[in-house]
Amino acid sequence: MAHHHNHNHHHDHAIIPPDHGKAFIIGISLNALFVIIEVVVGIVNNSMALLTDAGHNLSDVASLVLSLIAFRLAKKKSTEKFTYGYKKTTVLAALFNAVFLLIAIGILGFESVRRLFNPEAVKGDVIAWVAGVGIIINVVTALMFFKNRHGDLNIKSAYLHMMSDALVSAGVVAGGILIVYTGWYWVDPVIGLIIMIVILVGTWSLLADSFRLSVDAVPPDIDISEIKQLIGNQENITDVHHIHIWALSTTENALTAHISLNDCLNFNEKMDLVQNLKHKLMHHKIHHSTIEIETELSGCEQKNC
Repeated sequence: MAHHHNHNHHHDHAIIPPDHGKAFIIGISLNALFVIIEVVVGIVNNSMALLTDAGHNLSDVASLVLSLIAFRLAKKKSTEKFTYGYKKTTVLAALFNAVFLLIAIGILGFESVRRLFNPEAVKGDVIAWVAGVGIIINVVTALMFFKNRHGDLNIKSAYLHMMSDALVSAGVVAGGILIVYTGWYWVDPVIGLIIMIVILVGTWSLLADSFRLSVDAVPPDIDISEIKQLIGNQENITDVHHIHIWALSTTENALTAHISLNDCLNFNEKMDLVQNLKHKLMHHKIHHSTIEIETELSGCEQKNC
């Protein structure tokens, strides 16, 4: 069987990430201010719950800052050295966010355990009021990312962080009220440990997804067998192999593949087939496709072309 290789590289227009700058800046400002309030009140009132929550919120501020920087870098044009531009920074930002949170868990978790065995007096009412402010700030910030949370890993990360923070703050409020009415000071470090568990659960999936994307694994929302079937089912494509799918950023995916065509097709027909295939792939979250054509002479001979 003779093979003819025809390289057809088509570069689709880059998908420019939507500008979430305003939402990120507002979120960063509100949460940074709240972190300062929690740290000051936490130190003054000796509250591990507030200090742990401040650490949690600080990690979210860092997360939002990294995501904002990544989105801005992703919009920069490609260069001779960075032919894909800086799109991958959105993936690295998500990975760094996850690692940063895990480090925070270790530090805050250790201190919470220490306080659990040596409870210290805290003012429950102060804890409850400060945490109540946190609920409002976190919900407002989360709502700014609600609409686009399914379209980008960093937006999803920001939304989940803010909503989990709101739930955590609600728990801190409940803990503060419990301390007021019972005098159980050990509740304060217990809240700190609960916050640590919440961070761990929420961070694990982010860590797994961002690591997969950073090592060019198939994106979690792409089924490679489905893509292979889509290509193989196209008329005049007799075989598909050497498929590679990876993430260019948290919003864009790329594909390379070899397809075997019946040689009865003329050059223009082959080009039309490839362009139509790329259009269909766009509807399956494949934004950049490079298709290599391999023609099969035997197919033409069988049809007596």
